[in-house]
Amino acid sequence: MAKKKRTTRASTWETRASFVFPSLHDKIVEAASDSLLSLWFKQNGNDNDSNRRYSTYVNGTFSCASRTCRTAGWSSGKVTILIRRFGENGYDAEVFNQRCRTCNCLGKLTLDEQSYVDRVVYRLKRWAGIATDRPPYTQKASPPHRSALCEGCRRGVCGQVNS
Repeated sequence: MAKKKRTTRASTWETRASFVFPSLHDKIVEAASDSLLSLWFKQNGNDNDSNRRYSTYVNGTFSCASRTCRTAGWSSGKVTILIRRFGENGYDAEVFNQRCRTCNCLGKLTLDEQSYVDRVVYRLKRWAGIATDRPPYTQKASPPHRSALCEGCRRGVCGQVNS
């Protein structure tokens, strides 16, 4: 029997340009426990407080937040994530939303947990100088990246912003 993919839904009551997932911190700690001790998640972190930052992608699916839009939803293998480091073993990871191509309304994100955990742990280990293999990454088949619909591009942190 196939293993069910774990997902975390951003708040269903609101939608924003970006999200953080402190509820996934325990999974990060568990995945990094072989080499990183005393990781901590920084609540309300920002670029000014961080000493390192790295932009990459995770997988996710979206549904349009507009009640009048008929878009069925979309998946993306290029959901922008900005990982920041704070002090010794502190981090946060900001995941950026996408907009509906039909009505330009912000989407409701359902995050692929495994791609998130893999990417964050990999980056934290690299910053700590720990040799580690790159996590497997399979980009979902999806339409071409549209910078006008990507909140990461709007903030200037998406790797596709100048592509």
